[in-house]
Amino acid sequence: MRSLSFIVPVACSLVLILSASAYADVAAGQSAYSAKGCIGCHGAGGKSVVPTYPSLAGQNADFVRKNLTDFRSGARKNPIMNAMAAGLSDADIGNLADYIDSLK
Repeated sequence: MRSLSFIVPVACSLVLILSASAYADVAAGQSAYSAKGCIGCHGAGGKSVVPTYPSLAGQNADFVRKNLTDFRSGARKNPIMNAMAAGLSDADIGNLADYIDSLK
């Protein structure tokens, strides 16, 4: 019984820490979405008002992460997105992916 009384608080603390870090990624992604210019083409809340620019709301994090990584490396070609993604760090891509994943 004694070991259980130690494990439960540790497990609860771990859940809180992981939840807080996930929220931080979304918040950092939201900030980057505006600061890095994504909002200019893809719209507020990921809903583009220009038909030629895709809306991002509803895309999952893995899809966004893969595409931004491919744009950054040049594996996926688009002059605008290659230039936009060139300056993104892995952390930026992860944060943006988490933020976009949170949009509905």
